[in-house]
Amino acid sequence: MKLGMVGLPNVGKSTLFNALTNAGAQSANYPFCTIEPNVGIVSVPDKRLEKLRDMYSPEKFTPATLEFVDIAGLVRGASKGEGLGNKFLADIREVDAIVHVVRCFEDDNIIHVDGAIDPKRDIETIDLELILSDIELIERRIDRLKKALKGDKTLAAQTEYIEALKAHLEEGLPARSFPADEEQREWLKETPLLSLKPVIYAANLSEADFSAGLDSNERLTEVTNIAKAQGAAVFPICARLEEDIADMDEADKEMFLADLGLEQSGLDRIIKEGYSLLGLISYLTAGPQEVRAWTIKRGTKAPQAAGKIHSDFEKGFIRAEVVSYDELIECGSMNTAKEKGLVRSEGKDYVMRDGDIVLFRFNV
Repeated sequence: MKLGMVGLPNVGKSTLFNALTNAGAQSANYPFCTIEPNVGIVSVPDKRLEKLRDMYSPEKFTPATLEFVDIAGLVRGASKGEGLGNKFLADIREVDAIVHVVRCFEDDNIIHVDGAIDPKRDIETIDLELILSDIELIERRIDRLKKALKGDKTLAAQTEYIEALKAHLEEGLPARSFPADEEQREWLKETPLLSLKPVIYAANLSEADFSAGLDSNERLTEVTNIAKAQGAAVFPICARLEEDIADMDEADKEMFLADLGLEQSGLDRIIKEGYSLLGLISYLTAGPQEVRAWTIKRGTKAPQAAGKIHSDFEKGFIRAEVVSYDELIECGSMNTAKEKGLVRSEGKDYVMRDGDIVLFRFNV
């Protein structure tokens, strides 16, 4: 999973990136501090995997990973090449989902590129640049469809849908808020629209907001309402607090979060939201050689899941020997699970479930 962190200059984007990844990206109080995208790769926390490590004492332990990309700050006019606009738009095309950091905190010492803090305006600024870029792509798509339509009348429905999408974008609304059935989603895959990408709004609050209670911040409410209208996710976070948490050991971190009334760190919450937005799950492989998590799309069948390990596994797939994580832990060992008949033999049509522990049988 690859998440692109975007936002206007000086909203706390690079500070949050540093805190989440410990990658040491440069952070300063002036626009365009980030020019080349910084990349940080973090392990996906999974207590199931840790339990399996304790059970097997494997030679290798490989959790799933998440890639964060800290993309250059955007300004109005980016779609026309203003600031670092073209670079920004090119970088964002490469990510699976967007983490849009929105400033919701007051601090006279940190300048805002537009002079005042206004989450609605900031979100609209970035959305508009993505939408304007998308309109250009859609216009070209419509031109191609109309030419092809002269010889292929079956394209009429697709042309009508794409034209309706263009009208939607011209109202300043992102493509992700435009309805699409399964066939229409296939049509959209032909044009890589930026405003179609799933979004997580990270509302960057102050430490005082967390102490006083999140209901006290009206800007957070405003971001939440925008996210609901767009079908996006939103969660409150404090980049400065995440910086403090990043340096703590696990026990201190849990105590610190508990004092704030939080159960998880910002990193854990972003990962959870990212998996949910992109429809991702993890299956596990476990044994003395390696305990490992594999990330797949929800709904993936066993042969394609096997292909994540090696293409030969998918080509020569015979069956999958599957036991649920909870059942294995309850039994205490794979042998006991087999004795109790809990290890199932599944064929090519089996749809993988989150937490499945699998041994693939194949022949090449």
